[in-house]
Amino acid sequence: MANGGLLPAWKVQDLPAPPPFGFRNAILMIGPGAIALSMAIGTGEWILGPLAVVKYGYSLLWMVTLSILFQLVLNLTFLRYTLYTGEPVVSGFMRTAPGPVFWSIVYIVFALLHVGWPYTAALTGQVIFGAIFGHLPEPPDRGTVLMLGYLTFFAAILIVAFGGKIERTLEWVNWFMVIFIVGFLLVVDILFVPWRLWWEGLIGFVGIGGDGRFGLFPRGADWVLLGSLASFAAVGGIGNLWTTNWVRDKGYGMGSVVGYIPSLVGGKMVKVSPTGSVFPITADNLSRWRQWWKYVWTDQGLVWAVGCFIGMYLNVILAKAIFPPDANFPVLQAGAYQANFLASHGGKILYFLTLLNGFWIFFGSQLGVLDGFCRLSTDILWSGSARVRAWARDDIRRVYYALLLFFAVWGCVAIRLAAPYHLVQIAANVAGFILVVAGIHGLLLNRKFLPRELQGPLWERALTGLAVVFYALFFVASVGRLLNFW
Repeated sequence: MANGGLLPAWKVQDLPAPPPFGFRNAILMIGPGAIALSMAIGTGEWILGPLAVVKYGYSLLWMVTLSILFQLVLNLTFLRYTLYTGEPVVSGFMRTAPGPVFWSIVYIVFALLHVGWPYTAALTGQVIFGAIFGHLPEPPDRGTVLMLGYLTFFAAILIVAFGGKIERTLEWVNWFMVIFIVGFLLVVDILFVPWRLWWEGLIGFVGIGGDGRFGLFPRGADWVLLGSLASFAAVGGIGNLWTTNWVRDKGYGMGSVVGYIPSLVGGKMVKVSPTGSVFPITADNLSRWRQWWKYVWTDQGLVWAVGCFIGMYLNVILAKAIFPPDANFPVLQAGAYQANFLASHGGKILYFLTLLNGFWIFFGSQLGVLDGFCRLSTDILWSGSARVRAWARDDIRRVYYALLLFFAVWGCVAIRLAAPYHLVQIAANVAGFILVVAGIHGLLLNRKFLPRELQGPLWERALTGLAVVFYALFFVASVGRLLNFW
């Protein structure tokens, strides 16, 4: 047994060998990155990014570049722990002082503050309304929009209820949504975006504007908008943590010996170990670790990070091409303008397809949030409470689906609390704070528990530290602006 801090010690066994690395096996092994990508091509890419670029210019995209790269290294930091122990990273956080009860409460509260505001359901309901009735909703249509938002909750519940393994079901559904979104955007960009804007958008990711000048922060910048974009340019916040839960269920590294959360219908009972296993540092295990790490880079680097760049790029160049220079739309009016513009040039079919694209963008985020919150909370309770495991009779599905029901009921209440854009601002700024706390926690966790050979190169740890500083600065500036400190 190995010392496991403030939770029971890990078991010790050799690291399972991954499939030989190659194109075919890489295609079979990627998946968590696709789920996270479907979430990433969401509010940040369809709303915040386009609004910021139209308002301030392409040079602002340097923030997006740093945000995606910083979130990539944060993901790698968290995944090192998961590959070594088979546990989601939050289970590792619970092993550190002041103990599992404290950190369980902290991270569940973080999750509620970040994703407990169902703005994606509200936005999805409005997009469905527009696609059905041919116009976006007015105030008298609020009841119908709320009902459509409720239906999207139940649709997401049905999706995660079927199949053998929830993570695998999410992979298939999210691959479909990502392919549709990217394919649609690529086609309409080719049709409606001048080639000059393709180039200007590309160099904007290194901070160069359309006038060829480097820009940092625009004069009179809206720091709430910039802080929201910095956090939501990729996944942001608690979503970066539950990537490790999906990787565990996919069976990466020691996750293959721990178990996974099966579906309610079509899934068999799986005995999920509340405690992970670690491996001794031997030449064979280190060789296997390097092979596993190739799959991690393929999934997180090539699929997720590159996909985040593509999603933001295709959205912002379209917005820059069709939005008027003085555009200052409320959230849904931006989507309405895009749909109406394309319809005026391509007929009602483009109006419908634009809103369908918006539906997949928001629904993909909502599906990931619904599963991610329940998965994170389930693993926290499963690792930290013998009473919960006894109540569930060692069937982790009882915990997961009880939380799923709770979250859906809460979502149907919370959807009525505020306008979607206000909920987006709350969630985005909470996400930035979570990345600060979790980034520091991840560095300390790996230093405490991982063998030196697995802690990662110095550049990776340095970038993780810079990521913490980056998100801390934007959080302070954004919250200070919200509270009128300056």
